[in-house]
Amino acid sequence: MSIRTIIVDDEKLAIQGLQLRLEQFTDIEIIATCANGREAIRAIKTEQPDLVFLDIQMPGFDGFSVVKGVMGIDPPLFIFVTAYSEHALKAFEANAVDYLMKPVEQDRLADAVSRARTRIAEKKNTEEVEKLKNVLAEVAPDAMDAMPEGDETATGRFEKMLNVKDRGQIFRVDVDTIEHIEAAGDYMCIYTGDNSLILRETMKDLERRLDPRHFQRVHRSTIVNLDQVRQVKPHTNGECFLVLGSGAEVKVSRSYRDVVARFVH
Repeated sequence: MSIRTIIVDDEKLAIQGLQLRLEQFTDIEIIATCANGREAIRAIKTEQPDLVFLDIQMPGFDGFSVVKGVMGIDPPLFIFVTAYSEHALKAFEANAVDYLMKPVEQDRLADAVSRARTRIAEKKNTEEVEKLKNVLAEVAPDAMDAMPEGDETATGRFEKMLNVKDRGQIFRVDVDTIEHIEAAGDYMCIYTGDNSLILRETMKDLERRLDPRHFQRVHRSTIVNLDQVRQVKPHTNGECFLVLGSGAEVKVSRSYRDVVARFVH
């Protein structure tokens, strides 16, 4: 399934550069490019894309004005792309999938596309469930009792418990109790605040099993449970530390500093 995508930027070279970087993702189908906010609003309403890469600083209608301009329809997902880090918090308040700094790093772009895939899949699953509920309500109302409630369909594919074989025993770990995970080669160190366990699995594979709305990469070798974050401590060179529920501190590298914007109020 292709992800129908629009790129919006007032700099032609920026559009071309992003197009080149997106070529490695076979499911990204670029259906239009726009040089300003007014063009973007028209294209979004006409083409109804799944995803929009949206520059923030543009003459006339900026990126946030574009988002406001399409709220009257079923809006696409947005990934903001900009050279100005001070817009990060506002971007997340606008419910952006992600926030990329120029020049866009390929690893961060891959993370953003992965998040978009997850959000699109959740949205489509929810729409399919609603369609099925509407049909059942008409032709078989008794069957409604068997339908899942809330967003179980969207979240069901993510793990709620992890089976960890460590020191000759198998431990059942509730993912909600995990504070953070650190990579050590092909092994993962799982920290739950009062315990640590070793799991033989790659970071990439484990990341796929965890709900991205709660677990986010903050370093090349570290995943954090966002629900466990209690404090943000600024550090040098654009880095910072997240203080977790147990008091443990985890460094956030510059490449993932936009994650911190979720905790700044």
